[in-house]
Amino acid sequence: MIAVLQRVSEARVVVDGVVVGEVGPGLLVLVCAEPADTEAVADKLLAKILKLRIFSDEAVAGPPQDGLAPLGGSEPRAAGSVGAKSTGKMNKSVVDVAGGLLIVSQFTLAADTTGGNRPSFTAAAPPALGERLYDHFVAQARAAHPVVQTGRFAADMKVHLVNDGPITIPLRMSAN
Repeated sequence: MIAVLQRVSEARVVVDGVVVGEVGPGLLVLVCAEPADTEAVADKLLAKILKLRIFSDEAVAGPPQDGLAPLGGSEPRAAGSVGAKSTGKMNKSVVDVAGGLLIVSQFTLAADTTGGNRPSFTAAAPPALGERLYDHFVAQARAAHPVVQTGRFAADMKVHLVNDGPITIPLRMSAN
């Protein structure tokens, strides 16, 4: 299973002009199932995502590093929050900072671009398996984490995000 994590200040997914999923500070998780993937692989990937320490353990309250006003008001972002001016290392997980998860299916993560100029997506799971594993991944995420939103499987989605850092991390999990 493949995932790309983006630490975000905010993110949302729009389908047919309607917001179907939205989070504030946390992670946008783009996820793709491959043909050999199982529920056990999805569980391993989720466990890794929830424990991955990509949020600062120390931060200085004050204007965010981007120089923009904090989201939703004029007060500085709280110490340790996404977007706060950091002086520490990344030692906290999305669970530790009570961040949101926006989980979006994206079969194009399995693209093979080695032959020609048109990517092949044969390395992605067939749609029925992809949807089953995506639904399992989302259900397990909702059981383990309080703030989980999603896109819509196989829909034409418009994903809006403010990447915080930027921090973008690719992950690949297999049964081995």
